[in-house]
Amino acid sequence: MNVTLAVKQYVTKMIENSGPGMKVLLMDRETKEVYLFERIDSKNRDNMKHLKAICFLRPTKENVEQLIQELRRPKYSVYFICKSFTEISLPVNPHLFSLNLQGVARGRSWDSSMLSRCTHGLTSVLLALKKCPMIRYQLSSDMAKRLGESVKQIITKEYELFDFRKTEVPPVLLILDRSDDAITPLLNQWTYQAMVHELLGLNNNRIDLSRVPGISKDLREVVLSADNDEFYANNLYLNFGEIGTNIKNLMEDFQKKKPKGQQKLESISDMKVVGELSRLVSERRLMEVSEVEQELACQNDHSSAQQKVRRLLQNPRVTELDAVRLVMLYALRYERHSSSILPALMDELSKRGVSERHRRMVKSVVEYGGKRVRGSDLITATDAVAITKQFFKGFSGVENVYTQHQPLLNDTLDQLIKGRLKDSQFPYLGASSLRDRPQDIIVFIIGGATFEEALSVYNLNRSSPGVRIVLGGSSIHNTNSFLEEVMSATGHSSDRPAGTGRHSNRN
Repeated sequence: MNVTLAVKQYVTKMIENSGPGMKVLLMDRETKEVYLFERIDSKNRDNMKHLKAICFLRPTKENVEQLIQELRRPKYSVYFICKSFTEISLPVNPHLFSLNLQGVARGRSWDSSMLSRCTHGLTSVLLALKKCPMIRYQLSSDMAKRLGESVKQIITKEYELFDFRKTEVPPVLLILDRSDDAITPLLNQWTYQAMVHELLGLNNNRIDLSRVPGISKDLREVVLSADNDEFYANNLYLNFGEIGTNIKNLMEDFQKKKPKGQQKLESISDMKVVGELSRLVSERRLMEVSEVEQELACQNDHSSAQQKVRRLLQNPRVTELDAVRLVMLYALRYERHSSSILPALMDELSKRGVSERHRRMVKSVVEYGGKRVRGSDLITATDAVAITKQFFKGFSGVENVYTQHQPLLNDTLDQLIKGRLKDSQFPYLGASSLRDRPQDIIVFIIGGATFEEALSVYNLNRSSPGVRIVLGGSSIHNTNSFLEEVMSATGHSSDRPAGTGRHSNRN
C-alpha cells in the first residue's frame, strides 16, 4: 500500500477520463496548497474556451456556490467535476498521510464539523487504496468508536464504490486516540524528517527559514520533497549522526561536480537545513534535554529524574518550551508518585519567568492524556535488564540513550500483526472478527500522528514480510502543534503555544 502512488494514480485517471486536449485544473483555496494551478474563487481568470476544466473540489456549501457561479458564466469548453480528496488526505510519505486538521476534539467529544471531515478524508483514503476493511477501534475512546461507525455507515451506504476484489485476509482499519499516548509528541526527535518538523516546522513539505541568521532571500522558504530531492529521500529515517556524515559527503560532491539548476538549489537547501538543525541543537542544549526526556519516558528512577529536570530548569540556555515539556513529561510519568515534586517544578517555572499560559499547559496535558483518560498501560516500570537491552539496541551515530523510546503504537501494531491484540481493548465494529493475522493495516490516530510513529511503521513494514501498514492522522504533530491540539481539546484554544496558528506546523 502506497498512499503517494494512490493519489497520483487518482489524479492521472481523473485527467485521462476527461479525454484528449489541453486542460485546466480548478481547485478550492485549500486544495491549491497541493496542486498550484487555478482557484475557483479567483476573479481574474481569462476565458479559455479551447481548454477543458477539471474541477477538483471538496463538496462544501461554499464550493458548490462557487461552482454554480462558474457554470452560469463558463470560461472553459467542458467541465468535469471531481470530488477532491487530496486536500482532505495529503500523502506525506508512501506509508503516511495527514488530513491537515487541527483541533478535532472538544473535551472527549468530536468538534461538530471535524467528525464529518475526518470521515470523508478516511473513506477517501480507503477508496484510493481500494480497501474495504474490517474496523477495530480503541474501546476507551468514544471518539474512535464514533469515527468507526461513521466510516462504516458510508461504506454500507456506498457499497458499490467499495466492491473491490476480495482478498484471502480482509484489510483492517484500526482507529486510535492521540490521548492514549501524550508522551510521544512531547519528545525531541533525532531522525532527519522528524527533526526538521520539530525544530523548523514542515508545512506541506515547505520549511520557513526566514529566521535563520544570514539566510539569502531565495532560501527563506525551501521545499523538501522525497519525490525530487535525492538527499532528503535517502536520509528521511537516518539519525542525526549519520546525517552529519552524509551532508559532509554532499558538500564534497557539490564542490567537485558544481551542479546547476534544480539540483544545485536542492543541494544548497539541504545544506542550509542541516546547518540550521545543528545550530539549534547546540544553542538549545537539545542533547542534554533529550537525554532527560528519554529517561522520563522510558525509565523508572524518580530520584534521578527529579534532580536532572531541576538542573535543566535552572539552565538559562534551555528554552521556555523545552523547560515546560520536561515538566509535562515529569507530570505524566510520575502523576501519582507518592514523592512527586510537581508543585516545586511549577515554582521553578515561575522563577525562571515562564508565562502563565505555558504553565497552564502542564495541567492541560495531564487532563488530556493522564492516567484517568488512558485506556492503555502507557507507563510501565522498566527493570535494569530491559534498560540494558534498549541501550544496546539503539541506532548507531547518535548515542543510544537518545533513542530508547518506542511509541505506544509500535507495541499496539506488533500485537495486531501477531494476532494478539485484545478484542476487549480494541473491539471490532459489527459481529465479524478476523481469524487470521492481518496483512493490510490502515491505522488512523484521532488528534494527530507523529514522525516517530511513522518511523515505527516504516520499520515494521521492513521487518514484517507480507504485512503492509499505512499510518494516518488528523494532522502530523510536532510539540507546538500537539500543544495546540491539547489546548483546543481541553477548552483553552486561545492559549496557543508561541509561534503557532490554526494551520501552523502541519503536514
